[in-house]
Amino acid sequence: MNKASCPTLAPFASLKLISVQSLTLSFSSSSRSLLPFSIPTFSVRAMASHIVGYPRMGPKRELKFALESFWDGKSSAEELQKVAADLRSSIWKYMADVGIKFIPSNSFSYYDQILDATAMLGAVPARYGWNGGEIGFDIYFSMARGNASVPAMEMTKWFDTNYHYIVPELGPDVNFSYASHKAVDEYKEARSLGIDTVPVIIGPVSYLLLSKPAKGVEKSFPLLSLLDRILPVYKEVIGELKAAGASWIQFDEPKLVMDLQDHELQAFSQAYSELEASLSGLNVLVETYFADLTSEAYKTLTSLKGVSGFGFDLVRGTKTLDLIKGGYPSGKYLFAGVVDGRNIWANDLASSFSLLQDLEGIVGKDKVVVSTSCSLLHTAVDLANEPKFDKDLKSWLAFAAQKVIEVNALAKAFVGQRDEAFFSNNALAHSSRKSSPRVTNEAVQKAAAALKGSDHRRATNVSARLDAQQKKLNLPSLPTTTIGSFPQTMDLRRVRREYKAKKISEDDYVKAIKEEISKVVKLQEEFDIDVLVHGEPERNDMVEYFGEQLSGFAFTANGWVQSYGSRCVKPPIIYGDVSRPKAMTVFWSSMAQSMTQRPMKGMLTGPVTILNWSFVRNDQPRHETCYQIALAIKDEVEDLERAGINVIQIDEAALREGLPLRKSEHAFYLDWAVHSFRITNCGVKDTTQIHTHMCYSNFNDIIHSIIDMDADVITIENSRSDEKLLSVFREGVKYGAGIGPGVYDIHSPRIPSTEEIADRIKKMLAVLESHILWVNPDCGLKTRKYTEVKPALSNMVAAAKLLRAELASAK
Repeated sequence: MNKASCPTLAPFASLKLISVQSLTLSFSSSSRSLLPFSIPTFSVRAMASHIVGYPRMGPKRELKFALESFWDGKSSAEELQKVAADLRSSIWKYMADVGIKFIPSNSFSYYDQILDATAMLGAVPARYGWNGGEIGFDIYFSMARGNASVPAMEMTKWFDTNYHYIVPELGPDVNFSYASHKAVDEYKEARSLGIDTVPVIIGPVSYLLLSKPAKGVEKSFPLLSLLDRILPVYKEVIGELKAAGASWIQFDEPKLVMDLQDHELQAFSQAYSELEASLSGLNVLVETYFADLTSEAYKTLTSLKGVSGFGFDLVRGTKTLDLIKGGYPSGKYLFAGVVDGRNIWANDLASSFSLLQDLEGIVGKDKVVVSTSCSLLHTAVDLANEPKFDKDLKSWLAFAAQKVIEVNALAKAFVGQRDEAFFSNNALAHSSRKSSPRVTNEAVQKAAAALKGSDHRRATNVSARLDAQQKKLNLPSLPTTTIGSFPQTMDLRRVRREYKAKKISEDDYVKAIKEEISKVVKLQEEFDIDVLVHGEPERNDMVEYFGEQLSGFAFTANGWVQSYGSRCVKPPIIYGDVSRPKAMTVFWSSMAQSMTQRPMKGMLTGPVTILNWSFVRNDQPRHETCYQIALAIKDEVEDLERAGINVIQIDEAALREGLPLRKSEHAFYLDWAVHSFRITNCGVKDTTQIHTHMCYSNFNDIIHSIIDMDADVITIENSRSDEKLLSVFREGVKYGAGIGPGVYDIHSPRIPSTEEIADRIKKMLAVLESHILWVNPDCGLKTRKYTEVKPALSNMVAAAKLLRAELASAK
């Protein structure tokens, strides 16, 4: 492949403001004028301020629409590149106008930053047929999404966030080569605008530690053995950046916050020692985020060769200050992550300033750089796009655009240019939040407090419950079901939009949703699926839908956050105590059940997932908020049971991603997270079957906690992670409840054949008893098209029937 035959990832140098679907890409002064306090006027002289990274999708998801238009063949690669280039230039110019000194480049991505590193290293799995040269969109997006002939690479959660990355597949036969010049091209692009940036590259050791052995390679293959083979590519990139005029380079090494073994820590020392000569003449920042470092990791980091500064998350890294006080290398910059990159609450400027003063006493004022705790990728883009928020609530919040202002305000104050009005109004906003009556509900506080010290479990063991449920449900062996959602068509989205805008009546809305449910029910019956779902046509998002009906939640109009690729979520904001004023799903579930004689699942989102997929209040412990949500969901579960719904699914898709990064904190989290789930269904009858669903995480290390959840049936992602889940059962873990490891990947447009699905089921039957095995897709079908869903589900049911017949004949 050559550059002429396929567009590269490099954007065009010619930049003009353009729009996609009438959405103009620009960051104007409105991002600052909306704040409920005075905005400091910034001088030409930039202060020591730094942003780790910035959201890519755009203020109104401009990149999402451009990507999906390109994938659908409705626009060209050149049009996609223009949208991306315009978005990058808007971000860079905004930061420069605010006064940020260290502005990131190459934090933009068309899909994922780890996939970008894979492209840079030329680490393309053989199945994609890449023959060298600059990696273009066809290979890049095939790795991310799969294509008609080959599956996508595995996708998994990025540490403990809701972002997903594409997992590199490596082995001894990978031929690394410099195959994507994106980092250098984007640095040059910013420079052509008169903006000097800090190119951001995933560090070599974290890249390898975030990878997995390729298919056919021994699982025990030492990924770090490839370090010497990828460093030459890093040297080429460094050389080109130096030649282009870069003065700083940022290596993200987030794996340093994990519990690492001695040989893994040694790899960091080895890598930067090897790169030291290449880095000569450059200032080098090694950035960490999401947690504290161990004392051993801290020593390793601060001893790295050729490094000018170190970045720390001082929001989640609550013990890092003690490490710094214990000793910090003389003459090195400290990039202090004091502005939270993962939540949307306004910074407590007085508290952050006090922390910066502590750091000044250790490392010196001229070596402290004010920064975000991590990339702002994980927060919403701009509070300017939320006109419906009231004054009080808005004063409590800061999205990415406002956090940029907070960083620079702290940096200016740090060098004696403090804006007193800005700080004073910030203090008033914090005081207002603490005293607001909308935040506290005493009855909810008491109910949640009463849960402490109690164990909430169903009275009968799962084996007896499954027997009682089978007598009532009379399901065949290998029962089939889906995870919950069905495709959300443009017409369906339009109906919901019009109802919300009061352009159609409630009667017309109910009629339209009823017709959609009827269509989904009939379709499932035609396919002969055993346990049905209503398709969730009334729901915008699995968390937002519930949050809108619970007290203590607020909702954005454009608070979108990237989850993976073009997929964005709009997390609710939990600002106060949570309760359920009235039933949330009973009307729709009862309507759907009335349309069929087959079991209809009531579909709920679990408390841990609602918590982990929301912006959570930071004025009380997370587990207390989770218990409040659990009590609200418990009320809903019991109302569904009373309405005659005999199968209730309580999704906990995000249980694993909330697991703390440090092993010493795992037990406490899992205890309250599992307890929260059990609270929701501890009061139902034995004949009511409780399902749960989890997706896209490494579950093997928490399998005993999953068992302890005591669900009757769990459906779980399995296909895209190369059936990694099944290995835990091969290793002797006994699972007595129902389980449905996903038989095909719904995040790819690829349609699996009956034979392929049957083969997956056979692999499951090799380690699981047939009487507990369910057959289902990996996840909900919301993002797929009916042209993909219909043949895939038809093949899935055909495969289940084929295996049923084989099992029957073997008896």
